[in-house]
Amino acid sequence: MQKLKAANLYRSELIPISGKLVERYNQCLTKLGFTPTKLTNFSIDGIGWSPEIAEEKKEVYYLNNGDANPHGIIISPLQKGKPVYNPFHTFDRDMMQHVFRTHGDKINDITRDCAICIDFDQHIDAFYEPLDVLKYNDVVIRFHLINDLDKIQKQQLQLVEKFKVEHNFIDEDLHEQLLASAKAHGDLRNRDLNLHELHFTTDSFYTKAFNGVYVLRDFITPIVVFEDEKWYKEAIKDTIHEVIIFHMSQPELMEKLRDHVIIEYDLEEVVKTKLYERIKKFMLSQCLKDTQHPIKDILNDNVLFKSYLNKLDIDTRKKVMSVELYLEKLEVSNQYKIADIVDVKLFNALHEPHSSLDAKHQDLIWKLLVNISPMDVLFLYWYDKEQFYVTYNTWDESLKDWVIEVISNNI
Repeated sequence: MQKLKAANLYRSELIPISGKLVERYNQCLTKLGFTPTKLTNFSIDGIGWSPEIAEEKKEVYYLNNGDANPHGIIISPLQKGKPVYNPFHTFDRDMMQHVFRTHGDKINDITRDCAICIDFDQHIDAFYEPLDVLKYNDVVIRFHLINDLDKIQKQQLQLVEKFKVEHNFIDEDLHEQLLASAKAHGDLRNRDLNLHELHFTTDSFYTKAFNGVYVLRDFITPIVVFEDEKWYKEAIKDTIHEVIIFHMSQPELMEKLRDHVIIEYDLEEVVKTKLYERIKKFMLSQCLKDTQHPIKDILNDNVLFKSYLNKLDIDTRKKVMSVELYLEKLEVSNQYKIADIVDVKLFNALHEPHSSLDAKHQDLIWKLLVNISPMDVLFLYWYDKEQFYVTYNTWDESLKDWVIEVISNNI
């Protein structure tokens, strides 16, 4: 990952945490029912998730009490606008933006000497069946301060009011209580520590529950797509919910997405795009073995690209160039079918969200498409960074250099 880090492409916006903030973070973990970290230095993202703590605990989603009960931690106003690097749901960052948009000023004040635990209450105690993900609807976002600072403020205000009554201003015991509270927690009289609960309504989304599920419910008919075959087989036993269920690998999925006006393709137009060039080059790179030139040079140099393309066996060459071969044949006769000529994975990779979708839905569908056919390295990085990082580690060093160059040139 060093090359990615050097190019600022690997979790470059994490916030470093040390000193007093570590203590507050641990208080949050304890309050949420988790064990504290033993680390003295770590970093966090916008929702308070730390890759170092995840590694320490050997649990990526260590801020979850089961799949149905995710949490967040705010210990710094610097978390505002920061990425959520390993979201459990695609709407996690939207929820954090909602939090800071509504309570930003209060968060700035509170995190001077306190920290905030966030409970994302989906009104689901636990998941029991895979289609329980359909219960996602209204998420109530609740806030809890460590050390119950808001409750201590109420106690302090009660002492102040008591001080004002009759001759209580000469009560030495009351003086001591006020001074003790002020020394321990500061003067809380004029601070606004009330973070009222927020509501966030979900629509279509992706969740890591049940090893990955897409819920598309803003279209003609609700569609649920499972990444895990085990949970897909369990879900299709359901006879209650009126939804269409697919596994990610089913060919019928792409057809259904086209029929429901969720995705579209235009091969004649897409071959003119940089997206197609990236996919074609990546596809060639996966076919090359024992090259005399670095992969990066082969993909960037048109002469070398053609040279190595022609070194491939005829079937592999046809596979890489299948779209262009199809379009050439189509000019002669319309009897040819895409399925007979174009490689399936390549064809799937050349789809895009339907132009009628709004931006939020387009992002979700792009994520689905790059998961179905992860052949565009740029979009894989944009829409599924965690999968990108996993795949990146399997690539040739020179291919990594090309990928980093591609991404860096498009940021």
